[in-house]
Amino acid sequence: MLIEGLYAIKNYEYDQGTASATIQLNKEHPIFKGHFPGNPVMPGVCMIQIIKELTEKATGKQLFLKVSSNIKFMAIINPEENDILHLILNISINEREVKVKNTTTFQDTLALKLSATFQISD
Repeated sequence: MLIEGLYAIKNYEYDQGTASATIQLNKEHPIFKGHFPGNPVMPGVCMIQIIKELTEKATGKQLFLKVSSNIKFMAIINPEENDILHLILNISINEREVKVKNTTTFQDTLALKLSATFQISD
């Protein structure tokens, strides 16, 4: 985990190219004190890192973000109001790359859609 203590995995399943995860954000993490003071917002780059880490868990491989063809932040993730996130990752693997299509939700709200290609690190 690159940002220690930012989140905890509450549930994780991977089957036939689809990973499903429920994570809980640590609303007390120092990152939220700076982003933004008095109005915490989950940084988008941190969400991309979480998706990468969950994909690494599914594939058992270390990955490096190569291309993101589509990232849409649909709703603000405030950890004080919505600390439980559900992520669905559709993963396809070839020799050198891993392609991921992700949706992230809280309650009934779509928060993030992402399509990305990760390079498999040697």
